[in-house]
Amino acid sequence: MQTRTAVLHAVGDPISVETLDLSAPRAGEVRVRIRAAGVCHSDWHLISGATQHPLPAALGHEGAGEVVAVGPGVTRLQVGDSVSLNWAPACGECFYCLHDSPCLCDAYLEPIWAGVMLDGTPRYALAGQPVYHYCGLGCFSDYVVVPVQSCVLLDPRVPASVAALIGCAVTTGVGAVLNTAQVRPGSSVAIFGAGGVGMSMVLGAKLAGAARIIVVDRVAQKGEFAMSLGATHFVPAGDYAIGEIRALTGGRGVDYAFEAVGSPAVQEACLAAARPGGTIVLAGLAPMGSSTNLPGAVLTRQEKTVKGSYYGSAHPPRDFPFLASLYLDGLLDLDSLITRTYRLEEINSAYTEMLAGSVVRSVVLFE
Repeated sequence: MQTRTAVLHAVGDPISVETLDLSAPRAGEVRVRIRAAGVCHSDWHLISGATQHPLPAALGHEGAGEVVAVGPGVTRLQVGDSVSLNWAPACGECFYCLHDSPCLCDAYLEPIWAGVMLDGTPRYALAGQPVYHYCGLGCFSDYVVVPVQSCVLLDPRVPASVAALIGCAVTTGVGAVLNTAQVRPGSSVAIFGAGGVGMSMVLGAKLAGAARIIVVDRVAQKGEFAMSLGATHFVPAGDYAIGEIRALTGGRGVDYAFEAVGSPAVQEACLAAARPGGTIVLAGLAPMGSSTNLPGAVLTRQEKTVKGSYYGSAHPPRDFPFLASLYLDGLLDLDSLITRTYRLEEINSAYTEMLAGSVVRSVVLFE
């Protein structure tokens, strides 16, 4: 069959919407009709070259939709199921899966970064040539074929736009707070970056019972929105941000500092923002090959802890339905994260507005 798909042909090129050939699902795979896909900075890293990936690539890794076909051997899902897509599928059997770190799964890591399925080939093609799946998904597309492990069954009452965000931004942000840092009630938190992941961290910190939630961003207009979600303070990014954070925390710094930008300079600011004995959580994806100066002398003398948080240290089959249930129960305001929706043909405009900082999270909707 054929499907409209957002494709990147070369680093620095605009995204083009192409009609691709899509193979039928093979053993252990399903075809999903995409209903919504979030506009995330991680896809932009391919365009800028900050992340290296085989090209041409079908973009999109934050998606949700409906199962429309299943391959041989698939019994866990059936046609008509509503699913959120998981860009870190897990085998359930390797060392990392057995040690409760499925997002580090050995079996899927190499194929995902190669843009292929487990058999080493993609399901997309253009004029007979392969087009690779970003994050093993490539879900800026009317249809996609993915491993069954990339699909998490969700309550059909969850809107597709919300289910898409659960597939990346929400799980990454809320998970960094609840799973990676395990923020304690009454604690102080600073969140650097007020995009979809950072605002999800605000929701997670509120859920965890943090008493002081400080959001730092270069776009001042995001301050009011952050506080509407549960932040207690907004601090403009810049030279005075660390001083203001310390002034709000008795001169010490925060118990937990979260980085949701993917910038070495912002990661270093998080180290300065955390109090002695505090925890720094790095959740943003910095450019491949970049380095961050986190002095060992400071970490040792001040007993600060630095943690990486990949996909919110999540177990998606467990955490996606949990987050969806919090949303349905009115405990997680995910609708408010969606600033604007687009059609697939407007994908370049969506990324222009994302880079300008004028949106929190945008979603591409499919008819």
